[in-house]
Amino acid sequence: MTSQLKEIAKEIRKHTLISIATAGSGHTGGSLGMADVFAVLYFHQMQHRPSNPTWENRDRLILSIGHITPVHYTTLALAGYFDIDELLSLRKLGSRLQGHPGRDHGLPGLELSAGSLGQGLSVAVGMALAAKHQNKKHHIYSIVGDGELQEGSIWEAAMSAAHYQLDNLTIVVDRNGVQIDGKTEDVMSLEPLNEKWKAFGWNVLECDGNNIDELINTFDIAKKHQGKPSVIIAKTLMGKGIAEIEGDYKWHGRAPSFDELNSWNIK
Repeated sequence: MTSQLKEIAKEIRKHTLISIATAGSGHTGGSLGMADVFAVLYFHQMQHRPSNPTWENRDRLILSIGHITPVHYTTLALAGYFDIDELLSLRKLGSRLQGHPGRDHGLPGLELSAGSLGQGLSVAVGMALAAKHQNKKHHIYSIVGDGELQEGSIWEAAMSAAHYQLDNLTIVVDRNGVQIDGKTEDVMSLEPLNEKWKAFGWNVLECDGNNIDELINTFDIAKKHQGKPSVIIAKTLMGKGIAEIEGDYKWHGRAPSFDELNSWNIK
């Protein structure tokens, strides 16, 4: 299973890079850094049916950090939600694959139109609360960026989730330590992040977000935990898989040229 998921993550990175290079714009660094998380979620952890995207009992994924949508699009395509060739239409006029995800474009597999940071977690909390009231067994997942945690609305939603004991909610913090203008600790310090989430009443887990085995184990622990929502602080590397750009915040929103792409060894 681990080796298979590693290969899937590599394929996700490859097709994500091709789609961004073809578009000539897009968010490269964060998309590459989260490829392992998306591989584990869609090909191991989540219950979902690409042939029936609106299946009532599906697990839901809320992508709050909407600008890394290229990695989400690629994962959905590889999982069978739509033809992989459509990835080449990223950011083109009239495409279903815009720079930020929009449900009104008709792309199957999307649960939220995202763009304005800080809003997705509130939607995830609402979905989890509704599922609780209706005695539904599906799980809600949400992915947020570490820079996004500088938004106050995140912490309002976090307080609400703990109050309602939403143990059917797991969020992943993409803790790559960088944002558009530099290191998160220089822009607006987040540490001690673990203790912040604990103080808000969450079950806090940490793992290497680029390690498949650790991700599988951590997701399993989170899903089994009762009485509290869970947050996984996933320590990732921006640009993971491309040695030339790993950890460089300048690749937050930069697209590679095809010359660069052809010179890179994707891991």
